[in-house]
Amino acid sequence: MKSTEDSYLVGKVPIMTSKDSIKIIATNRKAHHDYHILDTFEAGLVLTGTEVKSLRAGKASLADSYVAFDRGEAFVYNMFINPYEKGNRYNHAEKRPRKLLLHRSEIDRLLGQVSQKGYTIVPLKLYFRGSHAKLEIALAKGKKSYDKRHDIKERETQREIDRAIKEKRLDARQ
Repeated sequence: MKSTEDSYLVGKVPIMTSKDSIKIIATNRKAHHDYHILDTFEAGLVLTGTEVKSLRAGKASLADSYVAFDRGEAFVYNMFINPYEKGNRYNHAEKRPRKLLLHRSEIDRLLGQVSQKGYTIVPLKLYFRGSHAKLEIALAKGKKSYDKRHDIKERETQREIDRAIKEKRLDARQ
């Protein structure tokens, strides 16, 4: 339980202030289907003013985006941010490379892992934490087609089990 100035207690429940609040803008739902997620990291983004305004309006997509390294720095490529409707000639390019803000130790660790065969870094979620735009990225390994079929089969069997339990409860009530 926090006892700093960031939160305060009402009764015995901590109340989150706006500094802690999270507003999710976009998620990459396909990433969990196509990859085994091994580890996640939170990275800040270097953005222009019109990009931030467009993100606050919720106009972004992580489809087909990926993270790569250039000269020891991490960049996210193909992340779509819709141009700000009230932005004029100072508007941003929709899919420009955007720099990620990570600690040097995190960058070195990710570079070491990505150099191994089959590992990649995929963006999972784009959100605001307080007033700062953040990108949740994951170290991932690509799934084979039989892994995907196995996951689908597990999901279907779990649904069948849940349905059977629900029917049994309904029958027990009557």
